[in-house]
Amino acid sequence: MSRRCDITGKGVQSGNNVSHANNKTRRRFLPNLQETSLLSDILGQQVRLKLSTNAIRTIEHNGGLDSFLANTADKNLTAEAKRLKRRIEKAAAKKAA
Repeated sequence: MSRRCDITGKGVQSGNNVSHANNKTRRRFLPNLQETSLLSDILGQQVRLKLSTNAIRTIEHNGGLDSFLANTADKNLTAEAKRLKRRIEKAAAKKAA
């Protein structure tokens, strides 16, 4: 299971531990990922996603999962987020018709 955000694609970064003697050893910077359930109003169900805390804050700031995905360009979304966006758009079109 990869350590990657399902919405933003934020993942593991690498760098150096630098000691007082300026010795450098490789280390990993892990993203703060949380397994969350977000309510999709259009789908009428909860969607389980592994999100970074930054992504959770951004989604809440934009008014929820549905409005966040509707207002975000596809090029800025991961493949999982694009699939979810298509499901929401299809359900919205079905409700409107």
